[in-house]
Amino acid sequence: MTPSELFALIKEKNIEFVDLKFNDLPGLWQHFSLPISEFEENIFKEGIGFDGSSIRGFQEIHESDMILIPDAKTAVIDPVCKFPTVSIICDIYDPISKLPYTRDPRYVARKAEEYLKSTGIADTSYWGPEMEFFIFDDIRFGQNTNCGFYYIDSIEGDWNTGRRENPNLGYKARYKEGYFPVPPHDSQQDLRSEMVRTLIDTGIQVEVHHHEVATGGQAEIDMRFDRLVCMADKCLMYKYIVKNVAKKNGKVATFMPKPLFQDNGSGMHTHQSLWKDGVNLFFDKDGYAMLSETARYYIGGLLKHASALMAFCAPTTNSYKRLVPGYEAPVNMVYSMRNRSAAIRIPVYSDNPKTKRIEFRPPDNTSNPYLAFSALLMAGLDGIQNKIDPGAPLQQNIYELPPEELAKIKQVPGSLEEALDALEQDHEFLLRGGVFTPDLIDTWIRYKREREIDAVRLRPHPYEFYLYFDL
Repeated sequence: MTPSELFALIKEKNIEFVDLKFNDLPGLWQHFSLPISEFEENIFKEGIGFDGSSIRGFQEIHESDMILIPDAKTAVIDPVCKFPTVSIICDIYDPISKLPYTRDPRYVARKAEEYLKSTGIADTSYWGPEMEFFIFDDIRFGQNTNCGFYYIDSIEGDWNTGRRENPNLGYKARYKEGYFPVPPHDSQQDLRSEMVRTLIDTGIQVEVHHHEVATGGQAEIDMRFDRLVCMADKCLMYKYIVKNVAKKNGKVATFMPKPLFQDNGSGMHTHQSLWKDGVNLFFDKDGYAMLSETARYYIGGLLKHASALMAFCAPTTNSYKRLVPGYEAPVNMVYSMRNRSAAIRIPVYSDNPKTKRIEFRPPDNTSNPYLAFSALLMAGLDGIQNKIDPGAPLQQNIYELPPEELAKIKQVPGSLEEALDALEQDHEFLLRGGVFTPDLIDTWIRYKREREIDAVRLRPHPYEFYLYFDL
């Protein structure tokens, strides 16, 4: 959509407001709205100012002025607002240099796509994240000097089989048995369908929705694959819609990786492939799992840089409560067809060349998709450029290997702190083509250490009282 087409849409639909959205560094949408009388075409050239010092990971107080420039191609009728509103995603610029802002996550993703073309390896990358989330009925949490707690509840939770619900009708999904039972066990069919219909109304193509493995209302809605920047845009709209449709129905949705103890967490298994001149470069009918040599080298890059990648792909302390053995969590850095105990799975549902892709399973939805997808692409390209051999695939169930064999397999970091240490030591591949900058990486590491790792480490954990209070 061009700016002129957008203004025609505004007139046709009697739009009253324009909502300008952009992404902070950790990955949460920010926004403000303009009455339509204040929205003029010169905003696409001159932009509109905002306070960058109030946005997480952006500017200091003495350099706060920043500019947003809307990207008209992203304009849609906002699916949440009561009054007729057009939603537009913006890019961030420096008001003095007039250059794109290096810490704008969307700019990083745009540079990643440009760098891919500049290498001559491919002209397009396609991305298909499987976004999992929980839908709860109640969430309470708090942290003060003298207390800290959380409390989650769900009508579907197996812990509620004995609760007085006047009446309790049963049909609670048993722990780790939430995958695919029909209603009434799956109580959220219509709610997910409403989410899907809303996604489709904003132009997002949806392939499937279903209940996921965990009790307590775990869900998955899968979007059709798209190019890197477009898919990252869609991931933010997806979260926006899922959260707001849940709230409208008196529920709450969370993309937190591990909200429940001793059941499956929520991941973002990320499918990816490279194409050139309309040809899928990952397909070879004679290769292992019909993978090309290019795809194997791409896998080699992912495995080589996996520890550093986790700083962007599993970027919270809670991420590493999901990344533990035994819950289909892909902690082992190997690749295999069909095998969900491997960090990299090669789907073999079809022998159609267009469907050949690799699935990187460790990421979760607390990642900023612009940064996570870009980092994965840069690692894969490093593998191709340097012909990094990923070694032989592993076909066994990794969790059933004898200890001496399992000890030979590299695993993802065990904590966010380890992942950040790895990124600090291994980020040269991200700097190529100016895609990531040292300033962004330094800011990311500092923010995560100071605002998240230290904040969690310094607070007593409720279970510590159970373990130690009587000593």
